Amino acid sequence: MGKSALLIIDMQMEMQARLDEGREAVNPDAGAKIAALAAACRAKGVAVVHVRHHDADPASPFHASAPGAQPMPCDLAAPGEAVFVKSTSSAFASTDLAAHLRAEGISRLYVTGAVLGFCVTSAVRAAADLGFEVVLPRDACLGFDLPMMGLGAEQIAAVTYGLLGADFATLSDTFAVIAAL
Repeated sequence: MGKSALLIIDMQMEMQARLDEGREAVNPDAGAKIAALAAACRAKGVAVVHVRHHDADPASPFHASAPGAQPMPCDLAAPGEAVFVKSTSSAFASTDLAAHLRAEGISRLYVTGAVLGFCVTSAVRAAADLGFEVVLPRDACLGFDLPMMGLGAEQIAAVTYGLLGADFATLSDTFAVIAAL
């Protein structure tokens, strides 16, 4: 069996801004769970890989110069940790993440981050399609509502976890992942 890595997706200050605005969310404490996972992984010599979204539009909260594009404290890279910048929903489509992981002998990914129904889902599905074993600690994934569609955060999360757990990932939680490291 190959090595494992913790993948932290899009935990950028725009996510904190959404939380601070009172946006309906699942796992608003995902940042603390991710920080705990990252600390445990670093202590055990498990790679921590960061993926951040940047948008070319200067008006976007994810433009490289925007405050929202900056990493949250749970996503600050330690020296030597890989950081990938994506422009697509999937962490794999616009980066060389897959090649990096393969070069490092990594075959299992603990996928965390934001937003659950969007970029986390895209990354999990792509990783599974590329042959990586995916473990999804549900309490370390931040999700939001879609008020314009009349969908609550819990409803979206339930369907998302149902779909991902059915065919793309093993569902878990932070405590179980840390215990298994």
